[in-house]
Amino acid sequence: MRLLLDTHVVLWWLADDDRLGAGARAAIGSAGTAAAVSAASAWEMSIKAASGKLRLPAGLDSHLGEQGFDELPVTVADGLAAGALPRHHDDPFDRMLIAQARRRDLTVVTADARFEDYDVRLLPAR
Repeated sequence: MRLLLDTHVVLWWLADDDRLGAGARAAIGSAGTAAAVSAASAWEMSIKAASGKLRLPAGLDSHLGEQGFDELPVTVADGLAAGALPRHHDDPFDRMLIAQARRRDLTVVTADARFEDYDVRLLPAR
């Protein structure tokens, strides 16, 4: 299974937060799973940390590597795909994750119900 973790899922995983459900936790931790974290999620976290809305885990990039998560860069093609998505909502970070997942045939792990409005495979995070 190839997963793309939504930003809140990354934070829940790293904090061992109970909001991350058993099914999602098992899928992410499975030896047969490749889980990726988008550069867009790191960008979102750093913006929220700078505004005081989030406490960013120190050494985030190291923690992600230790967990075996793959880094997913944002490409020009990703940007064009995100811009071409239907305007169900305007969160640029969510739109980027959806575009990246669709382009790379990834399943998004999220608790965000808004993702259901898009043609993308989902795994419920709760």
